Order: sequence, then C-alpha cells, then structure tokens
Amino acid sequence: MEMGLKGRSALVAGASKGLGLAVANGLAAEGCDLCICARGQDALQAAAEDIKKAHGVEVFSQAVDLSQPGAGEAVVKAALQRFGRLDVLVTNAGGPPAGGFDDFDEQDWLAAVRLTLLATLGMARAALPAMREAGWGRIINMTSISVKQPIGNLLLSNSIRAAVHGWAKTLADFEGAKGITVNNICTGLFATQRMVNLAKATAEAKGGTPDEVIEEMAAQVPLKRLGDPKEYGDLAVFLASERASYINGVSYLIDGGLYRGLM
Repeated sequence: MEMGLKGRSALVAGASKGLGLAVANGLAAEGCDLCICARGQDALQAAAEDIKKAHGVEVFSQAVDLSQPGAGEAVVKAALQRFGRLDVLVTNAGGPPAGGFDDFDEQDWLAAVRLTLLATLGMARAALPAMREAGWGRIINMTSISVKQPIGNLLLSNSIRAAVHGWAKTLADFEGAKGITVNNICTGLFATQRMVNLAKATAEAKGGTPDEVIEEMAAQVPLKRLGDPKEYGDLAVFLASERASYINGVSYLIDGGLYRGLM
C-alpha cells in the first residue's frame, strides 16, 4: 500500500530506543526525513546513524529533556529550520514515577504535568503554524492503555495521560478542517528494554526471575505474548499516512486484547 509519506518530514520524540525508535524506523522506511530527540545523546546519535544506514533518509538528532520549559518548542523549531516544513509530529516521553496518592506532593504532580502534558502541548504549539500553512499535518501522541484501564500504582500516569487525551480530542475538532489530524496510540505490553527493566525490578521485589515475570505479563494478554515494537511502528505509520486521512480524534489501543472493556 502506498502510504504517501515519501519526501515528508517527521519529528519523533523519545526515539533513541524502544517504541519511539520503532516509529522512527517505520516512518523512515516510507521515505520520511526525520528529526529524532531523546535525553541520552550517545544512544540518540547511534539511533540516527542506524536509521540513515538502513533507509537512506535524512536524519538529525537533538538531545533534549522535554520536561524542561521550552524544550519541546525548541526541538520543533530546530526541525522546521532543518527541513523548512514539519508534516508529522509524534509526541512521546517517559512516564511519571510509580506510586499511590500518599507518595506524591504538589511538586511531584507539577513535574509529572510538565513531562506528560506540557511537553506535548509545547511541541504541538510550535508545530501547528507550519502544518496550518501547508494545509496538511499529523499529530500522534504515544500514550498508554491506562487511559482506558487505569494501571495499579501508576496514579500520576493514569491521571495526566487522560488529560492529554482530553486535549487531543478537542484539538482534533479545531484543526480537522485545516487538514490536520490528531490521534492517540494507547500502548499495551511490548517487548522493550523498559519492559525488561520493569521485570527485573518486579522480580527483585517479589521473587522469581525476570523471565517468569515477563511470562506472567504475557499470560494476561489474549494473544499470549508481548507486542513486537515493529507492530507499534506500523500503526503509527498508518496514522501518519495519507491512507488515514479520515481518522481524526481517535485513541487506538494496541495491546493484543489486554483491555477488557467494550468501548
């Protein structure tokens, strides 16, 4: 299927590894030039070089901490300066720390809002003028299954990712007539290094081995496996493409059936 992405430009946040890297590779495979950003310079540079070698597109990287005020706007402006346009924006940042209500004070909540909500808003705010001028754009927010089915002990994430969805749904209404779509991807359990690290921490706290923890996680999924990051990248590419031009204001679950609700 021709996706209509060849020659377009995209910014993918959190793209040095894991699901963000899978999205970046998917877009590059379709011919998108890329700006990728993340906090770790070494991993980010290595990812940029690998993408260039694999797909032959232009890739440049910006090491940035999106939790810092103005950081999201700055990386979008760098992408616009490099490419002269920005067709696709994929927002993504590490989740807030785990814990319950009594574990966090007001400063913890404000830090989580800066990372999960305000960084996303800042990138969109900087990207939208160019998308409006072009009459075409895609904003894709990488979020979590927690917006549908809250995850125990992730109070900050459960609360603030829901705010991202409320904002995105409203923005989709404002921007749709300008040729810009806004959609969310609700992430389930995927075979990433983050999942390995979580399994190690769980095993240390509760006993057993990391492999046993991952097996238990996979057993919760009707498909009886964790997702492959490439599968995630494929969904993001579709939502970024011309083929998804009538999909707007939607939150897509990609979780192998883990979410048990009807809506």
